[in-house]
Amino acid sequence: MSQTYTSATDEAKIRRIAMASAIGTMIEWYDFFLFGVLATLVLNKVFFPTVNPIVGTLLSYTTFAIGFVARPVGGLIFGHFGDRIGRKKVLILTLLIMGVATFLIGALPGYATLGIAAPLLLLLLRILQGIGIGGEWGGAVVLAIEHSPANRRSYFGSFPQLGVPAGLMSSAGMVALLNFMPHAQFMAWGWRLAFLLSAILVAVGLFIRLRVMESPEFLKLLAEDKRSTLPALDMFRQYPRAIVLTLGARYVEGACFNMFGIFIIPYVVGTLHLTQGFALGGVILASALMIPFILISGALADRYGMKQVFAIGCILVGLTTFASFAVMQAYGSAHPYLVWLSIVVPLSLAYPLVYGPESSLFASQFGANVRYTGVSFAYQFSGIFASGLTPIVATILLQKNHGSPWYIVIYMLLVSLISFVSVLMMRVPRAQGAMMLRDRAMPAGS
Repeated sequence: MSQTYTSATDEAKIRRIAMASAIGTMIEWYDFFLFGVLATLVLNKVFFPTVNPIVGTLLSYTTFAIGFVARPVGGLIFGHFGDRIGRKKVLILTLLIMGVATFLIGALPGYATLGIAAPLLLLLLRILQGIGIGGEWGGAVVLAIEHSPANRRSYFGSFPQLGVPAGLMSSAGMVALLNFMPHAQFMAWGWRLAFLLSAILVAVGLFIRLRVMESPEFLKLLAEDKRSTLPALDMFRQYPRAIVLTLGARYVEGACFNMFGIFIIPYVVGTLHLTQGFALGGVILASALMIPFILISGALADRYGMKQVFAIGCILVGLTTFASFAVMQAYGSAHPYLVWLSIVVPLSLAYPLVYGPESSLFASQFGANVRYTGVSFAYQFSGIFASGLTPIVATILLQKNHGSPWYIVIYMLLVSLISFVSVLMMRVPRAQGAMMLRDRAMPAGS
């Protein structure tokens, strides 16, 4: 694990690999987040039209959350094969699964045509999306990190993280663009175009991924015949502490993103009585501004330490959530652009401090023989409660407090505290800058 640059050509090569990972994850997250963006704008009306609006919203969010429940299944399945047959091959397969499922959602008739079969088929396709994305993130970050020099792993590991804001920005942007259509046409068929166009993106992603080289660390495991026979079993047996702490650390990241990237849209429309186009504009702006700050956070983690940067991010997410909802409640309706500021500050400035170094931090907790499985499981299993349930929890808390956001704020403060404690308890290499990954199994219970 003493990999260093030998020439400008080497640096250019790793940058191409990192960018390929970023583009691939962007395409898959576009597919995945498109469902969340349209959940309360269209899907609740097309697939759950016979229930009252609140129940329809919750049912739509539940279908959204099912994708997160399926993600750890995909993480374990593709993590196993990623640690057994290679990172690159599995990443090509996950992209295909996501693309096909997303395209079929766009072609799926609604409740008026198929009856109860429509929401059931929607649920099935959402499960396939979850399984596909479950194997995507872990493979993309592991591939980028394992190609990187030891002292730049947080920086290059942050490139695949760009796929999340880019995917959300492109999905929200596509919906915002389609909103210029007459409302009746948008509801009848226009929204489907956002899903159907993913076929073009998938073709581009496949072209890029087929040109990426396999991870040198996996090739070394293959040459030395040190691959794990059952990566999931070895992961649970050798890294129980790492699993628990990565699950806890991930909580704040998933909750923050889905609070200000997904839930905030119906909140701005239903509680602040602003337009959905205005709400989408705020999310698009925040996603665009987030991109450079993710890379900056990755570079800071290489310089000052992954734990330190991540812990500061936990604190700032809690504080900025409090400030943002306070501003929106007091001034949001009268001064709409303060709503955009209230989205941008937590999502573009605080959130990158946890998301930028997250990939290298989590990868540092697992040996190379189970790394794909380890980071995939930690990220995707935590997604059930950290990401998938956040819009549901926030909706319920808002209703319980009669439209006031303070229960939501308390929830986010508790989440921030859990992640802060978890990251402080993690064991990572002491040397600042290098933050070398563990390329051999740690003792059981580590």
